[in-house]
Amino acid sequence: MIECMKTGPDGTTKIPAPVPGCWISVVKPDQSERQWLQETLGIVPEFVRSAFDEEESSHTDFDDDTKQALVIVDCPCVEDDQESDDPSTVQYETQPLSLLFIPEKDVIVTVSLRRNETIEAFLSGRVRNINTNLKTRFLLRILLHVSQRYLQCLRNIDRQFNANEKILRETLRDEQLIKMLGFQKSLVYFSTSLKADEATLTRIKNRQIIRLYDDDKDLLDDVFIEIRQAIEMTSIYTNILEGTMDTFGTIINNNVSQSMRILTVVTLVLSVPTIVFSFYGMNTEDKLPFAADWIPPMIITAALCVVAIVLLRRKRLI
Repeated sequence: MIECMKTGPDGTTKIPAPVPGCWISVVKPDQSERQWLQETLGIVPEFVRSAFDEEESSHTDFDDDTKQALVIVDCPCVEDDQESDDPSTVQYETQPLSLLFIPEKDVIVTVSLRRNETIEAFLSGRVRNINTNLKTRFLLRILLHVSQRYLQCLRNIDRQFNANEKILRETLRDEQLIKMLGFQKSLVYFSTSLKADEATLTRIKNRQIIRLYDDDKDLLDDVFIEIRQAIEMTSIYTNILEGTMDTFGTIINNNVSQSMRILTVVTLVLSVPTIVFSFYGMNTEDKLPFAADWIPPMIITAALCVVAIVLLRRKRLI
């Protein structure tokens, strides 16, 4: 789907066709829209291939012949239920968002292969005071929203983690441990993508690809602050999650060891009457003591069991 937005005297509104100074949003494109990007807008084929690659990592690129620039950043998104470890929890992954600067058409193009919260926020007007004519500032506003979106997702992961930890304290179930693994996977995605986004911001700051104006420096610094805060939060939550998983793993091992110890003690104690009764159950020519009455063997068995329990307690096995 292709939508065009243009900032004018009455604000930013949708327009039916691309004009100079507009923003073109491409979401979930098909093959015909891919061809339209190359033929109508004249975007470099290499840039189009990169924008349509779901596995493309965050980076910047520049074409010397056409002066076109490509910026790809990783954005957080909710993982599909089919790929989620536990559909009852919200798990996250990252997806690439491509921004293309086309100077000969005087437009900026965003390409998202799936639904993107940041693009929807800009299209719906939830993000105010955007100006499609100021393309560098528009790029930084998108990057700022992406970094803030990371922080929102991290806070949601933390809330789910705390709720799941309370349940784990009461009952150590496999379902809760699987949820923990889902949180850990989301944090790994975030950690890798945030570091790549920070490297992309550094290249933008060094003015290697896109021209920065003096008025944009403060906004760029804000983006750096948000990205680094998200990186720090991801690192903290990862360490807490790993420590919690190690603790619960130790608790599970201790519970298993305690259960095995109890079963071993019960087996040893029960082996005493088995030995005594097996001894009296043998066919022997000589008459065994107390063979005529069942009460003495029972007393002997009970006494031996008590002795075994006392010895085990002295050894601190029970």
